[in-house]
Amino acid sequence: MNGNELVIRARGLSKRFGKLTAVDHLDLSVPRAEVFGFLGPNGCGKSTTIRMLCGLLQPSEGEVEVLGCQIPRDAEELKRRIGYMTQKFSLYEDLTVQENLEFLAAVQGIGRRATRQRIDELLERYWLTDRRKQLAGTMSGGQKQRLALAGAVLHKPDLLLLDEPTSAVDPQSRREFWDSLFELAEEGTTLLVSTHYMDEAERCTRLGILDAGRLVADGSPRELMDALPGHPLLIECAQPRAAQRALHGHREVLASAQIGATLRVLCASENARDDIAATLRRAGVEAELRDGEANLEDVFVAVTRKPLEATS
Repeated sequence: MNGNELVIRARGLSKRFGKLTAVDHLDLSVPRAEVFGFLGPNGCGKSTTIRMLCGLLQPSEGEVEVLGCQIPRDAEELKRRIGYMTQKFSLYEDLTVQENLEFLAAVQGIGRRATRQRIDELLERYWLTDRRKQLAGTMSGGQKQRLALAGAVLHKPDLLLLDEPTSAVDPQSRREFWDSLFELAEEGTTLLVSTHYMDEAERCTRLGILDAGRLVADGSPRELMDALPGHPLLIECAQPRAAQRALHGHREVLASAQIGATLRVLCASENARDDIAATLRRAGVEAELRDGEANLEDVFVAVTRKPLEATS
């Protein structure tokens, strides 16, 4: 498989549960060794999409090809070539670190000698050597996360799918985890990671933003920010909450959020500054307005068109 070949190709991918459409005609292309991020709120279809890509859920509609395997036809063959890690720790808490990995190796059909060598390698790589005999249930959140990652890559998968893997760990553990992911990508593993953390999304080589089961944006973080369909404005004033109330329902305001003593406003156009300043003056709010730099949160709000009250 060369660097330009697609590892994941989905066309018109849909999943319905009764009257609920969880994934709505999703088109997705992910090339080899890319770190592709799914960004979106809970319930937007990220987990459902990942489960269909793994072959764990059968699509209601559409075509899916992963690592050359047609889903759901080749789902069993695909399982031997992918790794899958969820946000919930899914290994056995009453087994030790080593016993968990030995069990997974047996499931994958890895020979004994290769198992010992691979486990030693992974324990060292993920800082678990001194935890070899520790029960998994007694480990910290970050340690469990590293053990789960070791289990997911034990059989050296070509594709690793991670469903909000850092939702229950501290910031330092998150940084270390992402360093480990980039090591895997450098070695040629393709990664698809779902998250709702903006700082994690910025680390991805490419992002897909999901909203109500639809892919509403697709590109590198820089491309998405450069193409932002809106303009960020920073409002410095003594009463940011009063300024936010004054702008509630304003036709040019897509979203607002207080950051310290500053009100950050995402405007529909670059020409909104004078109109917003006039609105604040009429409300008796003295403020200084300046342009801000786009970030991924601005992009997310703009492409999903969240109402003002949802972001205030």
